[in-house]
Amino acid sequence: MTLAALAATGATPRPSGETPQQQTERIITGVNAQLSDPSLATQGAWRLVWLALSEANANMAYIARSTNGSNEFAVVARGTDADLTDILEDLDVGTVVPFPESGAPKPIAVSKGAMDAFKRVVNARSIASPSPNVTLAQALTAALDSAPSSPQPTVYLTGHSLGGCIATMLAPYLQAQTWPKQPKFAVITYAAPTAGVQSFVDYFDSVPWVIDERHNNAYDLVPQAWADLDTTAGWYPSPGPQATEEVKLLIGAISQRTKGNVYVQPGTLCPMNTNYTSLAKNLVNKTTQDFLGQVAFQHANSTYLDLVGAPAVPSAPVVTDVTPAFGEPGATVTINGTGFSKDSMVDFGHFACPTRNIDSDSRITAKVPNGTGVVHVRVTNTLGTSPAVAMGRFAYGGPAPVVVSAVSPTSGKVGTLVTISGSGFADGATVHFKDKASDSVKFVSTGQITATAPGQLDDHQTVNLTVTVGKATSPTSPADEFTYTGR
Repeated sequence: MTLAALAATGATPRPSGETPQQQTERIITGVNAQLSDPSLATQGAWRLVWLALSEANANMAYIARSTNGSNEFAVVARGTDADLTDILEDLDVGTVVPFPESGAPKPIAVSKGAMDAFKRVVNARSIASPSPNVTLAQALTAALDSAPSSPQPTVYLTGHSLGGCIATMLAPYLQAQTWPKQPKFAVITYAAPTAGVQSFVDYFDSVPWVIDERHNNAYDLVPQAWADLDTTAGWYPSPGPQATEEVKLLIGAISQRTKGNVYVQPGTLCPMNTNYTSLAKNLVNKTTQDFLGQVAFQHANSTYLDLVGAPAVPSAPVVTDVTPAFGEPGATVTINGTGFSKDSMVDFGHFACPTRNIDSDSRITAKVPNGTGVVHVRVTNTLGTSPAVAMGRFAYGGPAPVVVSAVSPTSGKVGTLVTISGSGFADGATVHFKDKASDSVKFVSTGQITATAPGQLDDHQTVNLTVTVGKATSPTSPADEFTYTGR
């Protein structure tokens, strides 16, 4: 799982832009650093052999070999770096196509979306060292050719999410090749959606594997696709969140994309978290945002690493806030967060920030580059790029972006006095609980405001709380939720 998690290193290109060569070299640097880290489950006993990004950064794969004398190799795939619902909606499962690359004696079929991803991986060529201008199969051939004959080489196919789906296709494809030293093959996937129909599974299960396991979090939505996606509409058990009608409609619409094709999961299922003891405890309200947030948590690399008892891998930087949140080009701002390193680069929207000082792993002082409007401030290093967050926005010329970062208390009856924390608040601000305006709002500071909870038609529901200053309204998030407990 650690090797699979490392495939996410540097998945997002730098916002201000970088060439494919620059991004590939940045990813290689990050993966190499983690493979040599003795504190991870891989114990520093692997080294990178080959790595390539497909066109438009749609997929990535790498090969690593063991350095401890075990004569083991890992072929690791990474799927599309996108929102989970985008992954499921974009993967074309309404059409099945032949998979002759498997080496099966009889025709077998997989989804067109899985086939497209597979082809992107097998046709990708590395554009940087350690094995430039060769494909995955060519790089593995060279690696096996240089390997000792004893013990017999073992090649592990692995990946998380769509990377795991691709791994189940790479496995029979590589098994069917001729090698300078014949290896044994093992397949271990995590959270993989289904690649093919029954004919694919029948052949896959007939091939001799040293290990053949698919490890799934029992409450991860993604590996339920496409064999059993409808069951997820009944999630989550207590303490929640329960699926809203919007979520049920979304799941139903995605399920229908199969157009009647019946997909089946290959391999031996190894379920985890069957009692739903691992969950994001701050995402349990019956709202669409909480449900999708819980889905993301259950599917995350970090959750799977925890479930298998492996140490967390170093993560990309995180920006928590920018101070001040508005100003002119040339102004000095402080960027707070975590995971900053001496090689960190800063972007204001799509503009690079050439003048910055890395004060510590949690603070950067930067001079604002030229730009306009309201932009996200993001930090990139060899491990990746920080996600865009509401408190990490900067407004050229002002005023500061309006953001709600917390509410207290998070539940109460109609008339409860709620303290709202955030930024960009001003005297005269209005506060809405869902679509109902509070009739008692008190401005405390630019970072705090209070309001009483107005009545609702349903006084036993969870709602988003928003603050409006002038024409600007705070974006909604699980951080601004308030649950009514009655009157």
